[in-house]
Amino acid sequence: MLYFILTSFIEDYNFLNIIRYLSFRSGLALITSLLIVFVFAPNIIGWLKSNQKDGQPIRADGPEWHLEIKRGTPTMGGVIILGSLIISTLLWADLSNIYVWIVLYITLAFGLIGFIDDYLKILKNNHKGLSGRLKLIFQIFFTFVAALWIYLITDKSLQGMLAFPFLKDTTLYIGFTIWCFFSVLVVVGSSNAVNLTDGLDGLAIVPIIIAAGVFGVIAYLSGNIIFSDYLNLFYIEGSGELIVLCSSLVGAGIGFLWFNAPPASVFMGDTASLSAGAALGIISVIIKHEIVLAIVGGLFVLEAVSVIVQVLSFKITGKRIFKMAPLHHHFEKKGWSESTVVIRFWIIAVILALIGLATLKLR
Repeated sequence: MLYFILTSFIEDYNFLNIIRYLSFRSGLALITSLLIVFVFAPNIIGWLKSNQKDGQPIRADGPEWHLEIKRGTPTMGGVIILGSLIISTLLWADLSNIYVWIVLYITLAFGLIGFIDDYLKILKNNHKGLSGRLKLIFQIFFTFVAALWIYLITDKSLQGMLAFPFLKDTTLYIGFTIWCFFSVLVVVGSSNAVNLTDGLDGLAIVPIIIAAGVFGVIAYLSGNIIFSDYLNLFYIEGSGELIVLCSSLVGAGIGFLWFNAPPASVFMGDTASLSAGAALGIISVIIKHEIVLAIVGGLFVLEAVSVIVQVLSFKITGKRIFKMAPLHHHFEKKGWSESTVVIRFWIIAVILALIGLATLKLR
């Protein structure tokens, strides 16, 4: 919005030409989303507290101290993240860019699913909200629409192609059907993996910030014909604009962390965890870095795998491998304090992000 308004005055005011630079607008997007959170979050959190008598329902089978410390903390704080992300993106992104709209679409769609899930949890005063089956059906449907959209606008030479990190000029043609299935798996898997990670104060939001920053950089490089050629990346024309959206998510995440840091004043809930994970997933599909997402978001993968392994082990053998799943609760049960688990998981997220960035040069 502001991008179009300001660029229309460039002929009269040459200094406004700086608006054309993605790096400048991404910085403005980050600052804008951060300020929006700081300005509006206190009132939103106050409203959520007044309208949620008991706050987010806490799992009875979780660590005992959660029932004492976290009881009464409101959820649905994800509306703060979503609102600032959307407003900042609409202000500073080039709205003629189709990729921006695809990511906003999938972010809003998954945010709506998460919002309904959070609302039902509060309404029923139970940690089980929308049924898992129904949630999955909606996620698959929305993602398939986005995947089909991406496929149709992708250059024919890149349609149905899968790229491999670490390997130079190595691609695999998997065709429309398998590519669509794989894309849906990436987005839905990413969304639910982030959701599973969101279990301790500040635990999920920092890895989200890190992953968004990394994929903003990769999107920028993929959308630049010089850098993409130098780094042997797929050149995706127009994908560079996604750095503005990623920067908005980074700013919103940093602002939210201010209120979500232990002890949290508000939880993001499924509203943000599902939408943020889906946004990262669809961006990775657009820029053809799906495998790199599994590296950069490796912490989310570990959390998801721990749940899958726990469920399979109990069904097959009747025994649990972890004291509790997801993985962060296992370490809590072993005696680690919440801050210890959170900070150590942040460190893991940073290391994995650096490995993911290293794939750009190693190929």
